[in-house]
Amino acid sequence: MSLPALEWLRGDYTEVWCPSSTIPLVWFADHAISIAGSGIDQVPVERLCGFDEIHSWYGTNQPEFREAVKLARLPFRFYDALPTDVHVHATDFYLTQVNAPTGASPRILLQPVVKESFAVLHPFSGSAKKNWPMERWLELEALLKPKMPVRWCCGPEDDLAGAVVIPDLRELAQWLASAAVFIGNDSGITHLAAATGTATVALFGPTNAAVWAPRGERVRVICKARMEDISAKSVADEII
Repeated sequence: MSLPALEWLRGDYTEVWCPSSTIPLVWFADHAISIAGSGIDQVPVERLCGFDEIHSWYGTNQPEFREAVKLARLPFRFYDALPTDVHVHATDFYLTQVNAPTGASPRILLQPVVKESFAVLHPFSGSAKKNWPMERWLELEALLKPKMPVRWCCGPEDDLAGAVVIPDLRELAQWLASAAVFIGNDSGITHLAAATGTATVALFGPTNAAVWAPRGERVRVICKARMEDISAKSVADEII
């Protein structure tokens, strides 16, 4: 789902059910809870019947779930979870679903930060095929170090000695917002960096950047058919 679409749907009281890891990012909601612990599959009627509208990207392709909420007369509106048009950006796809103006860029409301001169390198993603080769990352580090300090970043499940690891996504966003520039693969953390307003260079290969690249005035996308075709110099040139 897209934060701009959820923001557009905000009412007098807004509750968001989402993955537990993203709860810290739903800054505009009155309340947010983990969808995994919500009991949604059992259709908690007493809990859900208090809402005037329920917009759901969950259960769209589950006929039994849809039938259950229909029988319970719950005010669900179901939406397709993933875009199918290869020419429409995912954010615009979700905005169009809720009849909102297109063109918005996701943003995260954070505490004011003091900008520093360091670069953040995040060499991981949800799929190995989307990862730029590690030797290229090391080449990039060597090119950047004469210009600015370099700090590596990774998730709790990744293995990278000396890297900054901040499991809470809001705390991570706050730290990324203080960086001069962020460089990352096609990953959620790259989208997070872009949403903080930090200058972001996103590296794309097998996935469709027209649909899935992060948005923002300070975002640059480098896209090649193969990740190994992206040179360290081409990335450094976007930064220095």
